[in-house]
Amino acid sequence: MADLRGRESTSALALEYTILTAARTGETIGARWGEIDLDKRNWTVPASRMKAKREHQVPLSDRAVEILQSLKPPSAKDDEYIFRGSKRGLPLSNMAMLECLRNIRKGVTVHGFRSSFRDWAGDHTSFPREITEAALAHVIKDKAEAAYRCRTALEKRRKLMMAWQQFLGTGNNVISFGSLIKLRK
Repeated sequence: MADLRGRESTSALALEYTILTAARTGETIGARWGEIDLDKRNWTVPASRMKAKREHQVPLSDRAVEILQSLKPPSAKDDEYIFRGSKRGLPLSNMAMLECLRNIRKGVTVHGFRSSFRDWAGDHTSFPREITEAALAHVIKDKAEAAYRCRTALEKRRKLMMAWQQFLGTGNNVISFGSLIKLRK
């Protein structure tokens, strides 16, 4: 994370944001300003961009908000991409974060951080499994349970994402990718 935060590219910021939010690559690179509510500290990913085809509310940690604030131009329009690519009007490429990561640590994937998040939450926190699964936008497979689970547990997930940010570190106290990856072994 220290190496990542030492880089000022859009791809580095997108990768850090992706890790902090436990999002998928496509969710991040497709993010537009109209999906973000900085006052409420929420990101609403539309169903059309979600794997499960259901809208997903993502509570934003302090650092995730900081990244967004650093990127938001004063005249940002709702339909503009947050993580803009090199070509006007297009988002960051699908490979940009992976290439950034390869320059820091070979053999690691962007999607692997979702798995690391899941392992960390399950092995090192007392957050209930369903809160972690909701943070990952995983669908409840049991139809009866899904029928009764109508709420999003957003505030509980906000606490989880703040704990994840704290685990990853802020400022000078940041975790190494090696330490994070050890959770997966």
